[in-house]
Amino acid sequence: MTTKNVYIEKMKSQLDELNASMNKLDAKATEAKADARAAYLEEMRKLRHQSKLASAKLDELKAAGEDNWNVMTTEMEKVREAFVHSFNYFKSQI
Repeated sequence: MTTKNVYIEKMKSQLDELNASMNKLDAKATEAKADARAAYLEEMRKLRHQSKLASAKLDELKAAGEDNWNVMTTEMEKVREAFVHSFNYFKSQI
């Protein structure tokens, strides 16, 4: 397997794990009190948006040629790190 394929699989796996964890947190929204539920759902909306951005960046990465691979991996790392940071912060607040 090429370095590119290994990296893409690693990123996909990490994003899949974050999305699965988000789904678990989303289930907790039904348990939240009404006043907290609105804030909780808004934060989940933001996380879902970051998830979509990360997935889109992963799709770009998959299509990237060798000539811009380094630039794309740097961008992918930034998007993933932002997503992970937001997720972990949100998780720590509930």
